[in-house]
Amino acid sequence: MPLMLTSPEGTAGKSWPAILIGLFVAFGGVLFGYDTGTIGGILAMPYWQDEFSTGHRNGEGHLDVTASQSAMIVSILSAGTFFGALTAAPVADAIGRRWGLIASTSIVFNLGVILQTAATDIPIFVAGRFFAGFGVGLISAMIPLYQSETAPKWIRGVIVGAYQFAITVGLFLASIVNNATQHRTDTGSYRIPIAIQFAWSIILISGMLLLPETPRYLIKRNNLHAATVSLAKIRRLPQDDPAITEELAEIQANHNYELSLGKTSYVDCFKGNLLKRLLTGCCLQGLQQLTGINFIFYYGTQFFKNSGFHNSFVISLITNCVNVVSTLPGLYAIEKWGRRPVLFWGAIGMCVSQFIVAILGTTTTGQDDLGNIIVHNLAAQKAAIAFICFYIFFFAASWGPVAWVVTGEIFPLKVRAKSLSMTTATNWLLNWAIAYSTPYLVNYGEGNANLQSKIFFIWGGCCFICIAFVYFFIYETKGLTLEQVDELYAEVSDARKSIAWVPTITFREIQEGKGTEEMEVESIPQKV
Repeated sequence: MPLMLTSPEGTAGKSWPAILIGLFVAFGGVLFGYDTGTIGGILAMPYWQDEFSTGHRNGEGHLDVTASQSAMIVSILSAGTFFGALTAAPVADAIGRRWGLIASTSIVFNLGVILQTAATDIPIFVAGRFFAGFGVGLISAMIPLYQSETAPKWIRGVIVGAYQFAITVGLFLASIVNNATQHRTDTGSYRIPIAIQFAWSIILISGMLLLPETPRYLIKRNNLHAATVSLAKIRRLPQDDPAITEELAEIQANHNYELSLGKTSYVDCFKGNLLKRLLTGCCLQGLQQLTGINFIFYYGTQFFKNSGFHNSFVISLITNCVNVVSTLPGLYAIEKWGRRPVLFWGAIGMCVSQFIVAILGTTTTGQDDLGNIIVHNLAAQKAAIAFICFYIFFFAASWGPVAWVVTGEIFPLKVRAKSLSMTTATNWLLNWAIAYSTPYLVNYGEGNANLQSKIFFIWGGCCFICIAFVYFFIYETKGLTLEQVDELYAEVSDARKSIAWVPTITFREIQEGKGTEEMEVESIPQKV
C-alpha cells in the first residue's frame, strides 16, 4: 500500500491545510540542523584556527584550539538547548505554541547568531553559541508540540517526522556552505556560514505570523470560540460544521476529564502511567543521542581529517547527503509499518554498522609518536566510511524521525508541554555530554583516552541497548488520535500487546456516562 497522500474515506473537511502547516513548522528543524552542522566544519577551518587560537598547536604544528576549548565551544550549544528545552513548557503554556516559536526565534536565537557573527575571540563566540542553543532548545520542544496538536491522526507521524527531515536538510546546507568558505583567508570563512542563519529565522518567523494557534492549546485556555475558528481554518470547514463540533467536543471532554483529576504541575508528570510515559520519552531521546549520530556531525570533518582523508569536507558533505535522502523512506515507513518495527529494525542496522566500523578502524590503522594516524589498509578505511553511511541510513530512516514522533504523541494534554520539554531536555543533556566528552575520548595527548575508531564500539553497544528498549517499552500508536493514545496507556500495561489494541470508548462517552462500568472493571486489575 503506497503512502497515503489523500485522507481516508469518511474524513471530514480538507487535510492539506493541516499537512502544509505541519510541514512548514518543521522548517524550524533547519535552524536546529544548520546550527549543529556548522561548528564541525568551522573548527577545521585554518583561518578560524589562527583567529581563535590562544597559542596551542595541533599535531601538524598549526595554530589551533585545545581539546578543552574545542569541547567547550561545541558543547555549550547543547548546554543552552538543555535549559531552553526546559523553559519551553512554561513559555508554550503561557503565551501559546505559536507565539512561543516566534519569540524563541526572533529574540533568543537571533541574539546568539549576532554574537557569533561579531566574535573574534572565544568568550564572545561561546556566549553566542549558548544563546543560539537556548533558542534552538525552545524551538526543538515547541515544534513537535505544535505539529502533534494540529496534524490529522492518519498522517501525524509523517508530519512530526518531517521535523527530523528538516534537521537533516539543515545539516546538509551547513556542510555545503562550510565547504564553500573553508579556504577563505578572512573572517568570511566562518562569518558567512553563521550569518546565513538569519535567513532561516526570518522564513520561520514570517510564516508563523500567518499560521493559527493550535486548537488544543486554545481549549486548554478555555477559549472555545478561538479553538473553533482555528480548527475550522485548519480543516477548511464552516465553524458550525458537525465534524468541527464533534472533534472539539472530544478534545474538550478529554481536557475536562484531566481537569477533574485536579490541577497539574511538574510533579504530576511523575505519577501513575505518566511516569512510565515520561521515562519512555526520556530514554528514547537519550538513546537517540547515544547511537553516536552527533559524533559524526559535530566532529566528523575533524575525525575524517585525522584518519588520513585529505578531502574530509567532501566526505562530510556525502554523509550529510545520505542523511537527508535516507530520512524520506523513514517518513514512509512510520505510517506504513508503525513506530515499533521501524525503531526495532533501525536499531539492529545501526548496531551492526557501528561494530563493523569499529573493527575496521581499529585493525587497519595505527599512530606515530606524535599521534598522527597511519593508515595500513586504505581499502578498509574506505569500507569504514561506507558503513558509516549505512549507519546514517538506518538512523535517518528510523531513530532520527520516529523518536520525535513518539515523544510528540504519548502524553496527555494536561502535561504534554511539560513532559515534552523534559524529554527534549534529555536529548540535549546527552547531546551536551557527548559533545563535551568526545575530544577527550578520541584525541591523542596527555589526559585524553585516544580511542580514535574504538569509540564506535561504544556507539554500537548503545545501539544494542536500543533494540531491547524498543521491544519492551515502545507502544504502537500508529493511526490513533492523541486522545486514543491516552486510552491505550490506560488499558494496556505491556508495550508488546499494544499492536493488537483497538479503541473502544471515547472521553466524550465517558463524560456522558457511557461505558463507565467497563472502564471501572478494566481498571481493577491495574490497582492490584
